[in-house]
Amino acid sequence: MSHPEIVSREQWRAAREELLRKEEAVRRAREALGAERRRLPMVEVDPEYVFEGGDGKATLLDLFEGRAQLVVHHFMFAPEWETGCPCCAAFLDQVGHLAHLRAQNTSFAAVSRAPFTRILPFKARMGWAVPWYSSAHSGDGGDLGRAFGPEVSRDFNRDFEATVESGGELVERPGLSCFLRDHDRVFHTYSVYDDGLDGLGTTSALLDLTALGRGPAGSEVLRLHDEYDY
Repeated sequence: MSHPEIVSREQWRAAREELLRKEEAVRRAREALGAERRRLPMVEVDPEYVFEGGDGKATLLDLFEGRAQLVVHHFMFAPEWETGCPCCAAFLDQVGHLAHLRAQNTSFAAVSRAPFTRILPFKARMGWAVPWYSSAHSGDGGDLGRAFGPEVSRDFNRDFEATVESGGELVERPGLSCFLRDHDRVFHTYSVYDDGLDGLGTTSALLDLTALGRGPAGSEVLRLHDEYDY
């Protein structure tokens, strides 16, 4: 890889100011896109999907842990695999302390098709505390979108050909899905897959995917993660 050109401080400042104008345009476009994302319609889903976690069986409603929103990481871990996907593991490594999400009434969980007995030792090996559930007994699509047959794959942004060529078999796909809860009713609001995960993982980026978005920012809201009361 070649190094950047060496210039004077004045030349660097002029180039930086030109780039800054472009960065500001991208930021404004990103904010407008986020507002449009929050206006997306939502679809009700069956809250009785059955998962298996550290406390035994759990429904989709249980994954909310009583909060208004839920972000699910579709972690690629097929039932026959010995370990989880390295790319998904790298993504999960980037997810920050969940206290900041939870303080904004949002829960986070990973879901995989592997049996929980295989997830548990891998989770321990990686040193993760994030809630992680198995959808092994949920049936096709029970992990809420990561593994699709060809009849629904075209609703999402990538890997159409790979799914169709599979002959209808479930295909592992990394992704994130967002859900909103209204009492005991659960609604799917957004999903993103594959390359769409680039740049995500921080608390603010995850909240930007949700229907309610970010809450107020500032020292009166943000706290040290062990000082939240939620």
